[in-house]
Amino acid sequence: MTNPRDLIAEALRDATAPCLTSSFQAECVVLTHMLLAVRADIPVLFLDTCHHFAETLAYRDEMTRRWGLNLTTLRAAEPRVGLYQIESTDACCARHKVEPLFSALAGHDVWFTALRRDQSASRATLQEVEPFRLPDGQTIRRVSPLAAWTAKDVWAYARQHDIPLLPLYDRGYTSIGCEPCTSLPLDPSNPRSGRWAGQKLECGIHIQAK
Repeated sequence: MTNPRDLIAEALRDATAPCLTSSFQAECVVLTHMLLAVRADIPVLFLDTCHHFAETLAYRDEMTRRWGLNLTTLRAAEPRVGLYQIESTDACCARHKVEPLFSALAGHDVWFTALRRDQSASRATLQEVEPFRLPDGQTIRRVSPLAAWTAKDVWAYARQHDIPLLPLYDRGYTSIGCEPCTSLPLDPSNPRSGRWAGQKLECGIHIQAK
């Protein structure tokens, strides 16, 4: 297993315009902590979907102040609150997550994510470094330094470095996205079972264009 810090250093060595995406979940802030030690000004991209928990937005603001993050908030060109009810969760994710993120990623060559293989079946074959094709045909590098980590590894790192975590974890949430599509885990053995009522595994931002 590659040491995440070594992987980060290697990826940044060749990068001209790196970025990090963060939903401010535990693994995201752990990865942010690691990256800041090497590149304090790395752009942190946050998707404002218009449907976040108030606690998520407050925690984002707190950590941005505390760590002096170079935060960029991304929003849909034409947000539609409640689109998940009017059309579908797929349509809502596409408009509020996929489209603004892929548009922003076109300006970067290395994309750091906090994805882990143990999060879901759809991520089981995740590579630490792999090419990622955007809808415009551009290919960038997606780097996932925590790919081989477990949730226990993430929480142990947070404790070791005194990193405060999103308060929603204290209420029993184990995977946190938009408020309307996030519930307490339906299956205690599956941390992501509280997302989209278990109807899908991904919002689309980690699915490559064909």
